[in-house]
Amino acid sequence: MNNNRYVLTFILIMTATVAVLLTGLREATKARADRNEDIFNKRAILSAIATKLDEPVKSMTDDQVVQIFQDDMEQLVLDMEGNVLEDIAAEEIDMAVERKKPESNRKLPLYIYKANGNNTYILSVRGNGLWDEIWGNIALESDLNTIAGAAFDHKGETPGLGAEIKDNPKFSQQFSGKKIYANSEFVSIDVVKGGAKADNQHAVDGISGATVTADGVAEMLYRGIKYYEPYLSQLQQSSMVLPAEQ
Repeated sequence: MNNNRYVLTFILIMTATVAVLLTGLREATKARADRNEDIFNKRAILSAIATKLDEPVKSMTDDQVVQIFQDDMEQLVLDMEGNVLEDIAAEEIDMAVERKKPESNRKLPLYIYKANGNNTYILSVRGNGLWDEIWGNIALESDLNTIAGAAFDHKGETPGLGAEIKDNPKFSQQFSGKKIYANSEFVSIDVVKGGAKADNQHAVDGISGATVTADGVAEMLYRGIKYYEPYLSQLQQSSMVLPAEQ
């Protein structure tokens, strides 16, 4: 009986010791983990404006990434009516959390890259792929119609198929130069199975064998960009910028 008591006491002491050590380790590394996640997210946002940067995002140091956000990036948070919310930065918005809220209560992050006298507006979108959530950042030129660039990511799409939205740069590169308005009407960008026509300014080629993921990207873009329309409309009216007729 005494032996069993000693064994039980030893196990309890060891369990408590390990728990304390793990807690201490987590707290000791939390600041670094938070910074790494912040830098990762910033790189994803910059990937949508890769063509406007002086060097590839992957080649930038962490300090360079942070410096761009400090010097050239304005951050806004919008409500679903297009109003700018005060005292909160775009990087504080977790799109995965917002997506669980009723649509009317959601907040939208908006990044405005300001360089060479032009504004580029970066919108964040989130949706569903085949297996889990997908998301992306879509950059609009100052005409609020032409796509300057796009970058996508996913949680669990199939390598070589749905995961190509991230892994194959040719997929995201197709979006540059496409238009989200046709005759002043919002149409977004379709992802076409079998390939989009070369002269179609509102569609890109899908991914062979990944129809569900491609459809998810198209739905995500339409719904996600449309969330920003109240703000974009206000901006168009205030600056007299109108979507080009396409």
